[in-house]
Amino acid sequence: MRFSVVIPLHDKAAYIDCTLQSVLAQDCADFEVVVVDDGSRDEGPQIVAQCADARVRLLRQANAGVAVARNRGIDAATGQWVCFLDADDWLHPTYLSTLIDAQQRCPQADVVAADFVRVPHAEGPWPPPWPVSAQPAEVEQIDRLAWRWMQGPTLSSSSVAVRRSRLLTLQPCFSPGESLGEDLDLWFRLAEHSPVALAHKPLVAYRVQVQGSLSSGHAHARTFPFLDRLRQRCAGLNPELRRDTVWLIAQHELSLAREALQAGRRRQAWRWLLQARPAASGRRWWFTLLMTALMPQRWIERSLRWRERATAAEHPCPTPARRMTERSTP
Repeated sequence: MRFSVVIPLHDKAAYIDCTLQSVLAQDCADFEVVVVDDGSRDEGPQIVAQCADARVRLLRQANAGVAVARNRGIDAATGQWVCFLDADDWLHPTYLSTLIDAQQRCPQADVVAADFVRVPHAEGPWPPPWPVSAQPAEVEQIDRLAWRWMQGPTLSSSSVAVRRSRLLTLQPCFSPGESLGEDLDLWFRLAEHSPVALAHKPLVAYRVQVQGSLSSGHAHARTFPFLDRLRQRCAGLNPELRRDTVWLIAQHELSLAREALQAGRRRQAWRWLLQARPAASGRRWWFTLLMTALMPQRWIERSLRWRERATAAEHPCPTPARRMTERSTP
């Protein structure tokens, strides 16, 4: 079997049937679906159990979090490639066949992915239509994911497939107990050993503003735990990847400084800004310094709100660490 689509499920009864149907409608039929119910309190597991397609399997566990559910799905998968799909997202019918094409054009890649779109949650048919070209997708080989991550949208947890043999060497792939950035941890670990083949065609709909979803908003008081682990691994990377990684971490710390400024916590902003010194060669660091040292609070709030809107319009990337995708500009 070529693909195993792993879907962690927790209290998403309103969406899981649509998500399942989007997988079953694929024009590549060589797949299975492994739904891991993570202690749902609604009828979502019953909806999955009633699916008559023999390719759909339902596993149950007590509530342990999305990371544990995904790890269990990896262990239970039988496909050569494991795809990850959130229970409230949606796949275009050509998604899997496009991944096959990307892997064939970049056979050394253990990670393949497609572009995605953020779709606001709304009543009515899901998903709203969006343009998808009938032409073959351009495939980008990403050898420096940390650097590429800062240039614009790359991976979403629902748009990635990974060679299962590679995943098994990294188990637990997702850090238990974490639900914010735990997917990015895996992507960067994988990218330290393999290129990423990214097909530039928007074939995944990422639903935003769903109650209980990771995209509903977070305030970050400190760095993500995965970034601490990334910092620890820096010493073992080659010089080019090390520079990229240090820059990525510093940009995230700059984002934390700006969040602190926006919340009126100027002293905390100074701490993050000093920690982000590796980014001092960029304009974004100096602009943040200017705001921290001189700007009145109302100007800071106005400036950062404008910048956030501009960034979201230019790079609508719905990862839990979305701020990390900001370009290194003021």
